[in-house]
Amino acid sequence: MKVHDIITLLESEMHTKTTDDDTEITGGYTSDLLSDVMGNAAEGDVLITIQAHKNTVAVANLVGMPAIVLCNGRAAPEDMVRLAEEQGIAIITSPLNQFITSCRIGSALEKN
Repeated sequence: MKVHDIITLLESEMHTKTTDDDTEITGGYTSDLLSDVMGNAAEGDVLITIQAHKNTVAVANLVGMPAIVLCNGRAAPEDMVRLAEEQGIAIITSPLNQFITSCRIGSALEKN
């Protein structure tokens, strides 16, 4: 699965203009507790969260996550988008809640 597949799957929007939407996604991790993400997420996972701030990007970069999906229509602040672009991490916003987002991504990953 690629980042652009997530955008289509969730009928969502990508906010990072300089990020490659052809980047491969190999798994997913859903959490709002960033220490949990650091300890349990894997490189290549997409992070599914409502945490819309720069620290989320820092954690995703530390783990090696190529994309973050902000759920429930959360807006991505400019400083978060800027940092994500610098780190090459896609920021996607989805109107869907975390459960539906996780289920859709998980089902799509299972098919691959």
